[in-house]
Amino acid sequence: MRGLNHPAIEGIDLVTVLAALGDPVRLGIVAELADGAEHPCVAFDFGITAASMSHHFRVLREAGLTRTRQEGRHRRLTLRRAELDRRFPGLLAPLLAAARDRATHRT
Repeated sequence: MRGLNHPAIEGIDLVTVLAALGDPVRLGIVAELADGAEHPCVAFDFGITAASMSHHFRVLREAGLTRTRQEGRHRRLTLRRAELDRRFPGLLAPLLAAARDRATHRT
C-alpha cells in the first residue's frame, strides 16, 4: 500500500484550507475531529457512499487539515489542530462554532 501525502504545515495555504472547509461534509468531519481524538474513518456517517467519504478524507488530508494513520487495512484520522492554530491563528475556532451552530439548527 502506498504512503499517504501529508503536506508540511509551512506549505499549507489559506485558500486551499478554506476551499476544503467550504463543503458541508468536510466541515462536519473536521467538527467531529475537533475533540482531539483519533477517529477511524468508518466511524463517520454522513449518509453518502464510502467512495464519496474517501474523497472528502483525501481532500482534507491534501489540504493539510487532517493526518491519516494507516493501521493494517484501516485508517484513522486526527485534526492537525495545534499545527493549524499556529499557522492560521484564530481560523478554526469560528469555523467550528459555525459547524456546531449549523448542526444544532438541523435537529
